[in-house]
Amino acid sequence: MIRHASAVWNGSGKEGKGTLSSQSGVLQQTQYSFNSRFADGTGTNPEELVAAAHAGCFTMKLSFVLGEGGFTPDSLETKCDINFENGTITSSHLTVSGKVPGISEEQWQAAVKKAEQECPISKLLTQGTKISSEGKLA
Repeated sequence: MIRHASAVWNGSGKEGKGTLSSQSGVLQQTQYSFNSRFADGTGTNPEELVAAAHAGCFTMKLSFVLGEGGFTPDSLETKCDINFENGTITSSHLTVSGKVPGISEEQWQAAVKKAEQECPISKLLTQGTKISSEGKLA
Protein backbone atom coordinates (compact mmCIF):
# COMPACT_ATOMS: atom_id res chain seq x y z
CA MET A 1 0.00 0.00 0.00
CA ILE A 2 1.28 3.46 -0.89
CA ARG A 3 -0.24 6.65 0.48
CA HIS A 4 0.68 10.13 -0.68
CA ALA A 5 0.46 13.79 0.16
CA SER A 6 1.86 16.86 -1.54
CA ALA A 7 3.27 20.25 -0.62
CA VAL A 8 3.50 23.47 -2.62
CA TRP A 9 5.70 26.35 -1.45
CA ASN A 10 6.02 29.83 -2.94
CA GLY A 11 8.67 32.33 -1.90
CA SER A 12 11.50 32.37 0.59
CA GLY A 13 11.60 30.23 3.71
CA LYS A 14 10.62 33.03 6.06
CA GLU A 15 8.30 35.18 3.94
CA GLY A 16 6.86 32.49 1.70
CA LYS A 17 3.83 30.35 2.21
CA GLY A 18 2.64 26.95 1.18
CA THR A 19 -0.16 24.44 1.10
CA LEU A 20 -0.44 20.76 1.94
CA SER A 21 -2.86 18.32 0.35
CA SER A 22 -3.48 14.64 1.08
CA GLN A 23 -4.64 11.71 -1.00
CA SER A 24 -7.82 11.30 1.06
CA GLY A 25 -8.78 14.94 0.64
CA VAL A 26 -8.75 15.60 4.39
CA LEU A 27 -6.06 18.16 3.69
CA GLN A 28 -6.90 20.25 0.65
CA GLN A 29 -4.52 23.11 0.08
CA THR A 30 -4.20 23.53 3.86
CA GLN A 31 -1.97 26.50 4.47
CA TYR A 32 1.33 26.46 6.30
CA SER A 33 4.03 29.06 6.70
CA PHE A 34 7.05 30.08 8.74
CA ASN A 35 4.68 31.64 11.28
CA SER A 36 2.46 28.56 11.58
CA ARG A 37 5.57 26.44 12.11
CA PHE A 38 7.71 28.61 14.35
CA ALA A 39 5.20 31.03 15.91
CA ASP A 40 1.43 31.13 16.36
CA GLY A 41 0.40 31.81 12.77
CA THR A 42 -2.71 30.42 11.12
CA GLY A 43 -2.33 27.05 9.45
CA THR A 44 -0.71 23.74 10.19
CA ASN A 45 2.91 22.59 10.27
CA PRO A 46 4.82 19.36 9.68
CA GLU A 47 5.43 18.72 13.38
CA GLU A 48 1.73 19.03 14.21
CA LEU A 49 0.97 16.55 11.45
CA VAL A 50 3.60 14.12 12.79
CA ALA A 51 1.99 14.45 16.25
CA ALA A 52 -1.45 13.70 14.77
CA ALA A 53 -0.07 10.72 12.84
CA HIS A 54 1.68 9.33 15.92
CA ALA A 55 -1.37 9.80 18.17
CA GLY A 56 -3.68 8.20 15.61
CA CYS A 57 -1.42 5.28 14.79
CA PHE A 58 -0.61 4.53 18.44
CA THR A 59 -4.26 4.71 19.53
CA MET A 60 -5.40 2.31 16.81
CA LYS A 61 -2.50 -0.05 17.60
CA LEU A 62 -3.44 0.06 21.30
CA SER A 63 -6.99 -0.96 20.39
CA PHE A 64 -5.60 -3.97 18.48
CA VAL A 65 -3.26 -4.89 21.36
CA LEU A 66 -6.14 -4.70 23.83
CA GLY A 67 -8.24 -6.88 21.52
CA GLU A 68 -5.47 -9.50 21.42
CA GLY A 69 -5.71 -9.59 25.22
CA GLY A 70 -9.47 -10.07 25.15
CA PHE A 71 -10.38 -6.46 25.98
CA THR A 72 -12.56 -4.04 24.03
CA PRO A 73 -12.01 -0.41 24.95
CA ASP A 74 -15.03 1.84 25.42
CA SER A 75 -12.77 4.77 24.59
CA LEU A 76 -9.13 5.69 24.10
CA GLU A 77 -7.82 9.24 23.87
CA THR A 78 -4.21 10.08 23.11
CA LYS A 79 -2.31 13.35 23.07
CA CYS A 80 1.06 13.45 21.34
CA ASP A 81 3.63 16.13 22.15
CA ILE A 82 6.36 16.52 19.54
CA ASN A 83 9.46 18.36 20.68
CA PHE A 84 11.07 20.28 17.80
CA GLU A 85 14.38 21.91 18.70
CA ASN A 86 17.05 23.43 16.47
CA GLY A 87 15.51 21.99 13.33
CA THR A 88 15.18 18.44 14.69
CA ILE A 89 12.36 16.40 16.18
CA THR A 90 13.98 15.34 19.43
CA SER A 91 11.12 13.46 21.07
CA SER A 92 7.53 12.33 20.79
CA HIS A 93 5.58 11.77 24.01
CA LEU A 94 2.25 9.97 24.05
CA THR A 95 -0.25 10.46 26.88
CA VAL A 96 -3.20 8.10 26.69
CA SER A 97 -6.29 7.70 28.81
CA GLY A 98 -8.63 4.83 28.34
CA LYS A 99 -11.86 3.33 29.52
CA VAL A 100 -11.37 -0.43 29.24
CA PRO A 101 -13.80 -2.67 31.14
CA GLY A 102 -12.21 -5.49 33.14
CA ILE A 103 -8.56 -4.58 32.60
CA SER A 104 -6.08 -4.39 35.48
CA GLU A 105 -3.54 -1.58 35.84
CA GLU A 106 -0.72 -4.03 35.07
CA GLN A 107 -2.44 -5.28 31.90
CA TRP A 108 -3.19 -1.69 30.83
CA GLN A 109 0.42 -0.54 31.26
CA ALA A 110 1.72 -3.61 29.39
CA ALA A 111 -0.69 -2.94 26.50
CA VAL A 112 0.31 0.74 26.34
CA LYS A 113 4.02 -0.19 26.23
CA LYS A 114 3.46 -2.85 23.56
CA ALA A 115 1.45 -0.42 21.41
CA GLU A 116 4.17 2.23 21.78
CA GLN A 117 6.83 -0.23 20.61
CA GLU A 118 4.82 -1.75 17.75
CA CYS A 119 3.09 1.32 16.32
CA PRO A 120 4.46 1.92 12.79
CA ILE A 121 4.93 5.65 13.41
CA SER A 122 6.87 4.89 16.62
CA LYS A 123 9.07 2.58 14.58
CA LEU A 124 9.56 5.27 11.95
CA LEU A 125 10.58 7.84 14.57
CA THR A 126 12.92 5.53 16.49
CA GLN A 127 14.36 3.23 13.84
CA GLY A 128 14.18 5.36 10.77
CA THR A 129 13.14 4.29 7.35
CA LYS A 130 14.53 4.33 3.86
CA ILE A 131 14.37 7.87 2.53
CA SER A 132 14.80 8.71 -1.13
CA SER A 133 14.26 11.79 -3.25
CA GLU A 134 14.21 12.83 -6.86
CA GLY A 135 14.49 16.34 -8.24
CA LYS A 136 13.04 17.76 -11.46
CA LEU A 137 13.21 21.35 -12.63
CA ALA A 138 10.16 22.76 -14.35
